[in-house]
Amino acid sequence: MAVVETETHGQILIVRMNRPESLNALNHEMRTLLAETWTEFRRSDALEVAIFTGTGRGFCAGEDMKQSLADGAPGGRRPAIEDPFMSGTLEKPVIAAVNGYAMGGGFMLVERTDLRVAAKGAIFEVSEAKRWLLGGYNHGHIANLPYPIAMEMALGFRFTAERFYDIGFINRLVEPDQLIPEAMKMAEHLLTLPPASRVNTVHMMRQMRPAPNADQQRLAAALHEHGAKSDLMESRAAFAEKRKPNFKGWDDPADRHRLPTLESVKR
Repeated sequence: MAVVETETHGQILIVRMNRPESLNALNHEMRTLLAETWTEFRRSDALEVAIFTGTGRGFCAGEDMKQSLADGAPGGRRPAIEDPFMSGTLEKPVIAAVNGYAMGGGFMLVERTDLRVAAKGAIFEVSEAKRWLLGGYNHGHIANLPYPIAMEMALGFRFTAERFYDIGFINRLVEPDQLIPEAMKMAEHLLTLPPASRVNTVHMMRQMRPAPNADQQRLAAALHEHGAKSDLMESRAAFAEKRKPNFKGWDDPADRHRLPTLESVKR
């Protein structure tokens, strides 16, 4: 069976990640097929709205740790072609239908969608703090969430769909058997709008989302390099081997007290 499945309902495309045995973790094959699917959707004159979901207990568990270990490449290999959904060049609206775990890179897929429906009991996690040398500092900011909630997200705490609905990250919270029907209702509403209005409004709303400024992005890049690089693979090995990680922290222990600052990265 294909690791990415699609079905069409009139002008609506359903994109379904289909590696249920790994909670739809993103291996190279799936990333490539998603890039191809979103490219075809973008070019299609017959399809206008997409619903993005997963098979089984997971929406998407994020990076495929076992493949990353085998390749020696933390973060996984990216497809050779552009993925318009990930690059932001996809002009058409995408609705997330979150059926289960949305972790790490899976959370980031949800974050890139325009509208979100989640099944009760779904679990979300921004996992960067567990896998890199800098946690997911920007996700709560992009979502316009209060500082302590953004901090909680950045430090890798888990969130339930119910809590995310309460704080406004999720549009609809439904019973699992109503997930796709509810997403279809939202898609059908979008199709009642004038086509230019739908496309222009989605484009305008995306431009208004908060983003870290240039100095903050340079600081983040410096912090991604500030620590023992061996910990990147150790975190993935510990996950794959189901054991407690043995982190080094810093190659030079004094680096703990020599953090890069906004002033030090300014041009």
